[in-house]
Amino acid sequence: MQEDKITTANPLGDEPAASDAYARYIKHKRLAIAVLAAVVLAVAVFSMTMGSLQIPAIDVVRAIFGQGDARAVAAVQNIRLPRVATAIVAGVALALAGCAYQSVLRNPLASASTLGISQGAAFGASLAIIVFAGGAGGSAAYEGISTADPISTALCAFAGAMLSTVVILLLSRIREMTPESIVLLGVALSALFTAGTTIIQYFAEDSQVAAVVFWTFGDLGRVNKSQLAVMAAVTVFAAVFFFVNRWAMNAIESGEGLAHSLGISVNTVRLSNMLVASAAASTVIAFCGIVNFVGLVAPHVMRRLLGADYRFLLPASALAGAGMLLVSDILCHVVVSPLILPISAITSFVGAPIFIYLLFRGVSR
Repeated sequence: MQEDKITTANPLGDEPAASDAYARYIKHKRLAIAVLAAVVLAVAVFSMTMGSLQIPAIDVVRAIFGQGDARAVAAVQNIRLPRVATAIVAGVALALAGCAYQSVLRNPLASASTLGISQGAAFGASLAIIVFAGGAGGSAAYEGISTADPISTALCAFAGAMLSTVVILLLSRIREMTPESIVLLGVALSALFTAGTTIIQYFAEDSQVAAVVFWTFGDLGRVNKSQLAVMAAVTVFAAVFFFVNRWAMNAIESGEGLAHSLGISVNTVRLSNMLVASAAASTVIAFCGIVNFVGLVAPHVMRRLLGADYRFLLPASALAGAGMLLVSDILCHVVVSPLILPISAITSFVGAPIFIYLLFRGVSR
């Protein structure tokens, strides 16, 4: 009799245990995201303390709200805060785009760089600077395109980046392609756009080639407040869109067969997510220039730490991308101070070793 009681009690006793385990699982994920958010905030404040005018962290916080020394307020609000905000928005957008690419394509190597989006943007910028600038020569072409006329360059870069996405989607619709084939198609488009950029530069003047090279270096400081507002709006829309689709992304992560059985149109989800991800990445690249490895490394690192549940992977990747770009921006300023190094070179130096380490450890999905 005692045995029967124990036997019938066990299944009932397992439910609270499973519920407690799941509660601990959720708590662990949320705590990790909260800690990551606190670290990103601390790095952002620390980055605003650095510069020719050294400002203590507490004064930085006061200056953000317009209080304290007038010089500190001017330095923080006009120069440092916009740059830090650009780094955060760009890092979030690129990381979310990379996370979405890797989800819907079920390929851990999918990113804006491997799909030809960055190369398409460089091709579009080359057209704007060399072809559409009317052949202006001398220093005016360099200064005019890189500073006084960023709009046409940004629009052409955005068009070139989206062109790569449209070509990939059209070809994948004409002929059913596997996710691996889509990434290989992106690699081929990357080579094609790079060849086009090289040919355009071959017939350009030295000052125009210098302007193109300067644009591809990447620079967070070139983004003004109106451009930052556009980047932020696109990034917020992308973040909301991906979070709404988090359950579909989880289903696809478990296999396309399971996703179909749950009533999810995999092709529709793949199409919509790729378009939104490309719009987010293209907007950042158009305004900031080429920024490598953020969309590739940030989701990988967070997947290692938190797993592949997109309820938590999406916000964690966004924070990791913001943190990675903030740290890279700090390194840009301190490595050979007072010179400011290109952000694309620093993100590659930071991201490439991490990615090589992940490859040696074995890519996980």
